[in-house]
Amino acid sequence: QAQVLVSGGGLVQAGGSLRLSCEASGSMYSIDAMGWYRQAPGKQRELVAAIASDGSTNYSDSVKGRFTISRDNAKNTVYLQMNSLKPEDTAVYYCKADLAYSSDYILQYEYGVWGQGTQVTVSS
Repeated sequence: QAQVLVSGGGLVQAGGSLRLSCEASGSMYSIDAMGWYRQAPGKQRELVAAIASDGSTNYSDSVKGRFTISRDNAKNTVYLQMNSLKPEDTAVYYCKADLAYSSDYILQYEYGVWGQGTQVTVSS
């Protein structure tokens, strides 16, 4: 069963940094594309950063210039480096991945696999 595992998160002071990781579980899967989302209390889940299979990235305006999404294909992992954190970045962060795998020598995809959330709290 396809899974993605999230690690990182925690409590940091404003201006600090954290790095989140999202790893595809199981050697048969590789990450094709992935997005990092967050959901603050009382708010809708929003996309903050995404990376495509070709490595192209996009960011929400609220994190542009502060967050960096990157991937290590050898480790089947996508990272979200968060710098200059602000209290308004406090939220539960999730990753959602499109995973590729080979079945009977045919490349197939499992889309929209969510990882478990991780809490990021930024104190002022």
